[in-house]
Amino acid sequence: MSASNPETRGPAAFLSKALATAAGNLYLVVASLVLGIVTIAVGGLPPRGRWSLAVTRLWSAGLLRVSGVRLEVRRAAELDPAASYVYLANHQSLFDIPAVLLAVRGPFRMVAKQSLFRIPIFGWALSAAGFVSVDRADKASARQSFAAAEQRLRSGGSIQLFPEGTRSTGDTLLPFKRGGFLLALRTGLPIVPVGIRGTRAVQAPRQRSIRPGTVEVRFGAPIAVRDYGVRRKRELIAEVRRRLAELAGMSAGEVDEVAEE
Repeated sequence: MSASNPETRGPAAFLSKALATAAGNLYLVVASLVLGIVTIAVGGLPPRGRWSLAVTRLWSAGLLRVSGVRLEVRRAAELDPAASYVYLANHQSLFDIPAVLLAVRGPFRMVAKQSLFRIPIFGWALSAAGFVSVDRADKASARQSFAAAEQRLRSGGSIQLFPEGTRSTGDTLLPFKRGGFLLALRTGLPIVPVGIRGTRAVQAPRQRSIRPGTVEVRFGAPIAVRDYGVRRKRELIAEVRRRLAELAGMSAGEVDEVAEE
């Protein structure tokens, strides 16, 4: 059910994949180092986070370009470019990150797994950009991370999370973590479901090979969390899950399935 790039065969397709793999992986090493240093250097400049986010978007555009990936973005008419949201997206590939960084409008921060922040230069750049580290294996640490995310949301801008918590390998959404929903309920910000299509065809989880193709990011209409409240949290999760699955071209599976943090 998930969207994928049409499979092509022959010498031209093999050469295209080989070039994209070489260029993309080289870019990941070199550009992440160079632009990571730049991100760290500009991270403290006012307005805080604006310039570092601009550099991360530059990194994203470069990665997609050298990898032969074309980005298409569709947005619901109800989205207000000046408003703040909690964006929740499906997760299938490393390429989800640059796709989202380019597709989301306005200032925002991402919540990313803690292991990424341990990578020298790259992890420091994530911190400089104001991204939020979360260790879901440690519940106390996860609560602190989401408290930090809530504080940053209250100061303005949006935030983006992958509620599945890890990359899926099938066509059914994995159980959702609760953190993003609690964050939206505590701040009152609307949730925007984001469906990402085509990234797994570009680069599957745990694979280094890169196949040029088209990635599509679809933004659904905002969902007002105040219409649900904490008592109807499971209904909210089920509704977001249904909409996100439709946008991503995937199966929602058990719509009320919720994983522990």
